[in-house]
Amino acid sequence: MKRSQPRSRSAAFFDLDKTILATSTSVALRTPLREAGLLTRRGALLGLLIQLPYLIKGADEQATEKMRESLGEIAAGWDGVYLESTVKDALSRSIDPVCFVEALEEIALHRAAGRRIVIASASIEEMVRPVAHMLGADASIGSYAQRNEDGTFTGVISRFNYADEKARACIDMAQRNGWDLGECFAYSDSITDVPLLEAVGHPVVINPDRQLREIAQERDWPIRSFTHTVQVRTSPARLIVPGMIAACSAAGAAWSFYRAYTSLRGK
Repeated sequence: MKRSQPRSRSAAFFDLDKTILATSTSVALRTPLREAGLLTRRGALLGLLIQLPYLIKGADEQATEKMRESLGEIAAGWDGVYLESTVKDALSRSIDPVCFVEALEEIALHRAAGRRIVIASASIEEMVRPVAHMLGADASIGSYAQRNEDGTFTGVISRFNYADEKARACIDMAQRNGWDLGECFAYSDSITDVPLLEAVGHPVVINPDRQLREIAQERDWPIRSFTHTVQVRTSPARLIVPGMIAACSAAGAAWSFYRAYTSLRGK
């Protein structure tokens, strides 16, 4: 009889934008959302503009509230079911090609160790869930947009899964599931996720912004560089990540050997 993989009492929390994905979810899905009639040119521009203040100055309370309001304004009137369906249909062409292979390797290693995989993002949860499912995650946490009776978004974001609120949501999930936060991991690229990184026993910093790099160096947090993207090659159930990573590693080794060989021949 085949034994099932024992589950540990811990989880690995992954930020999505610039941590698993080489870009942001909103940028990756911009074209599919526009084609589906969900995102106007004005909305796309607004989505970019609302991020500039926190990218430049950091996310203070006023900037965070402005981002919450603007996210609600962009999503107002969208049908939640249609949005999630649109994201699912766009995964193979918009999300699949921009995943960091190093992030997929980390996910595979944590899964092999029996840890739960949680994707936590500030994007609306109807956008996060399909991506998390594609990645084989056990759970996802996204911003919650209130709905009207007809299923369309009201324009109010009642839970903005960002900064302190993201940390609280992850901590609450850990407590509900009996996970030991001291044994949990968290991965992020942004200074805004310091509250989450502080909440776990194993914070890992990925391609950090300047402010987060300084904090990581002061606190001796591991700093990792994710650089290579790869297509995930999804299946209806789970990703076969280890085999994919082995293939990518073999391909990389072969390419390095070829470059060295041609360099020697040129001398």
